Amino acid sequence: MSTSFFEQLGLAESVMAGIRDAGFIEPTPIQRETLPITIAGKSVTGQAQTGSGKTAAFLIATLHRLLEKPRPENSRPQDPRALIIAPTRELIKQISDNAAQLGAHTVLKFHTVIGGVDYKEQKEAFRDGVDVLIGTPGRLIDYYKQKVYSLDKTEILVIDECDRMFDLGFIADVRWLIRRMPPAGERQNLLFSATVDYRVEELAWEYMDNPPVIAVDDVNTPPDRIRQVVYHLADDEKYPLLIGLIRKWQQQESQLRVIVFTNRRHTALRVSQVLEANGIRSLALSGALDQKQRFRALDAFKETNPPVIVATDVASRGLHIDNVSHVVNWDIPDNPKDYIHRVGRTARAGAEGEALILATQDTVENLPKVEETLGRSIDVAWAEADDLASDLVFPPRPPRKDRKGGVRPGGGRRGGGNRSQGRRRRASGGRKS
Repeated sequence: MSTSFFEQLGLAESVMAGIRDAGFIEPTPIQRETLPITIAGKSVTGQAQTGSGKTAAFLIATLHRLLEKPRPENSRPQDPRALIIAPTRELIKQISDNAAQLGAHTVLKFHTVIGGVDYKEQKEAFRDGVDVLIGTPGRLIDYYKQKVYSLDKTEILVIDECDRMFDLGFIADVRWLIRRMPPAGERQNLLFSATVDYRVEELAWEYMDNPPVIAVDDVNTPPDRIRQVVYHLADDEKYPLLIGLIRKWQQQESQLRVIVFTNRRHTALRVSQVLEANGIRSLALSGALDQKQRFRALDAFKETNPPVIVATDVASRGLHIDNVSHVVNWDIPDNPKDYIHRVGRTARAGAEGEALILATQDTVENLPKVEETLGRSIDVAWAEADDLASDLVFPPRPPRKDRKGGVRPGGGRRGGGNRSQGRRRRASGGRKS
C-alpha cells in the first residue's frame, strides 16, 4: 500500500501508523492542499464539499503538531492543548471516532463532551488528562464555567462546519469560547466548512487572524457521479413510488443503503413507520430520539441493518457514511443548500449514486431555488405503473407529542389550524431536527 504523499510530509511515525490503519492511500484534494500548510503550524480556512476528507485533514495536522513539542509549562493535565468544536453531537461522535483511530498509536489523550450523555462521567474523565478536547459549544461552556478545565494554554483551535454554527445559532457560544483562549496570533486556527460566506469570513478575520481560504470544490455543484432526477407526483403516489423503488433496489443491490430526507421530524417518524409496516426495515433519525438511540441508529445503518434510514437534516451535514447508494428527498428543503448537503451523502470516494426528489404540491415551490443554486435543471422522471407498489399497509398514526412530551389535544398542530394550513406553513431556519 502506497502512502507516499503522507510519508513525504514528514509526519510523526505514530501518526503515520494511524493513517495506515485508516487505509488512506491517496489524499483527497482538501488534504493535499491544506496539509503542507497546516503541519507547518500555519492557520487555514478550508472549504470543500461534505465527504471530502476535511475531518482527517484537520486531525492529522493537529496530532502531528501536538507531538512535535511538549505540553506547555504550568499547564494542568486537564487543560486541552487542542480544542475541536462542531455543531452537532453526531458530528462530534464521528470526529471522536476518527481521532481515536488516527491517534491510536500516539500518547495523546482525547476527551469528548456532548449533551445527552452521562454528565458526571464526562466531567470526571477530565481527571485522566486531556490533550485534544472535542465537543459541542454548550457542553464545553458548561464545564468551563465550573472550572473543570481552562483554555489558557490552548495551542490549536479547530472549528468544523462553521457555517452550520451560524445556522443553528451557536456562533455566540463559539465566540465566548474563543475569547477565553490565547490571542489568535499565539495559536493555530483551523476552520473547515462546506461553505464559506461573509459570516464565516468575518469570524475568521475577527477571531482567527484572517487565515487564507483554501477552496477545492464548487460547493453548489454535487459530484457529476450523482444521477439527479425529480418525480412530479400526486400526494397519494409518494408512498407507492418510494416503496416500489426500494423493493426494486433491494432486488438489484446486495449492499443497499438508502437515506430518505424529510423536512420535519414527525414526517420522518411516519415515513419510517409506513416502510416498516410494508416489510422494509428502517429507522428514523431525528431530534425525537435521545442521543444513545441516534448513535445506535447510525451505527446500525452503517452495517446496512436496517438498509434504510429516514432522517431530518440533523444527519445531512458532516457525517461520513460509506456506500450510500440512494438519497431520496421526500420533501424539497426550504434552503437549497440543504439539498446540496443531502445529496452529498452519496457518490463518495469516487463511487456513483442516485438522488431523487419526490415533488408534490407541498414543497414543489422550492424546486426552482434548488435548480437556480445548481445552475441547471434537474432531469424529470415519470413513474411507470410497475414502479408503484400496491396493496400497501398504513398503520394507525401515533399521538403527536408536543415539545414538552405531552400529547396535543386531538393530535392537532400547535397553535390550531387545519392539516392543509400546517402543510403550507414554511419551516423556520432555526427549527429543531
